[in-house]
Amino acid sequence: MAQVCGLKPGELVHCCGDTHVYANHVEPLRKQLLVEPRPFPTLRINPAKMDIDAFEFSDFDIDGYDPHPKIEMKMAV
Repeated sequence: MAQVCGLKPGELVHCCGDTHVYANHVEPLRKQLLVEPRPFPTLRINPAKMDIDAFEFSDFDIDGYDPHPKIEMKMAV
């Protein structure tokens, strides 16, 4: 996003305003908290693109993505 706006890349900070945990998610989340974090992947974006509407799937590349196995959490209704 920074390159499209003519800025230097920096840090992305995300805030959640309405975060909640359903009762049936407590145990899976406890399991997730025991998982040792892995190094963050790197997102590379085609630096030649300067128009946000011109991006295509091939303009993005993720290096070093090594996810842990899925922890099942049923949809709560």
